[in-house]
This record gives sequence, structure tokens and C-alpha cells, in this order.
Amino acid sequence: MRVGVLALQGAVAEHIRSLEKTGVEGVTVKHVEQLADLDGLIIPGGESTTIGKLMRKYGFIEAIRDFSGQGKPIFGTCAGLIVMAKEIEGGEEPHLALMDIKVSRNAFGRQRESFETDLDVKGLEAPLRAVFIRAPLITAVGDGVEVLSTYKDEIVTARQGHLLVSSFHPELTDDFSLHTYFVEMIKQAKQP
Repeated sequence: MRVGVLALQGAVAEHIRSLEKTGVEGVTVKHVEQLADLDGLIIPGGESTTIGKLMRKYGFIEAIRDFSGQGKPIFGTCAGLIVMAKEIEGGEEPHLALMDIKVSRNAFGRQRESFETDLDVKGLEAPLRAVFIRAPLITAVGDGVEVLSTYKDEIVTARQGHLLVSSFHPELTDDFSLHTYFVEMIKQAKQP
């Protein structure tokens, strides 16, 4: 099983490390052609506007939409969540517009308001250590979206079919249970 990490910006090496801890091959994705050989894709954190511009520049918008259209799982963390959302508060144009969620950028404030906490996530056996850095929030979800976790009554993890998003950075801890959850989604998607 090969899982890509979009390597335009963000914590790419950390996601690769987390994937390899789950026993799958992590692939750094810099070219659209690489998507054809992947079973799943992670869109990491970083700066969502910059990631969106780079995705447009290098042809990733349509390519990732096609990848999703094949039912291949995609996991967006922090800025990756924003990039996947159908609606971004404040009038910013959506990027991939894959997931039926509305998001608020930097909802937890600036860098100095970053924090860590233990989160209960539906589908995980134990609480997950979550690192929030200038994190976005999911402010609304469509009918097909399942809320997997909240922090102070705000949605921070959600799933819609083969799409998974988190406001936080699961790759910045030694807890790779959310990556394991994503790998299980990929295994299910590969079933005939």
C-alpha cells in the first residue's frame, strides 16, 4: 500500500514518518503523475492560501479531484482541512471543494495561542494527543459528514465517506492512531 503526502508545503517528513509507523509506504508527492500509483493521499498543514496557489500552478486541483472521484481516501490536516472544504468563511474562494464543510481559518488565534490536548476521537480506542497550531475550525457540516471529535463544543475532526479532516497536527506526536484510522479507510476503499 502506497500513501502519498502532498509536498508543496508543510510537515511532509513528519507525515511520512507517521505513515511508516503504521506499516505502509509513505511517498513524497511533488508531481501530478505520482497520484496514479497511490492508494491514498494526505494534504498536510502549512498555509492554505499558499498551498492552494501552488496546487493551481502545478495542476493538482483537477488531479486531486479526479483522485477523490475514484473513491481514493484523502486526509487533510490543519491547512489541508481548509483546502478540502467546500466553503471558507470570510469569502476566500474554495480550493478543492471536496468536503461538505464550512471552515473558519485561524479560529484558535495566532501562533502564540497554539496548544496540545488529549482528544476523544470516534473510532479510536484511546484519547489522541492533538497539537493545534493556528488551527482552523469546522463551523458547519453537511448531511453526509460525520463529526468524529470536538474540542470545547467545536468540531475538529470529521469524515465524509473516503474523506477525513482534522484541525490539528496528528503527525507532530508519537501517537499515530489517526494515521492508522486513515490507513484502515484506505484498506476498506480497496475492497471490491
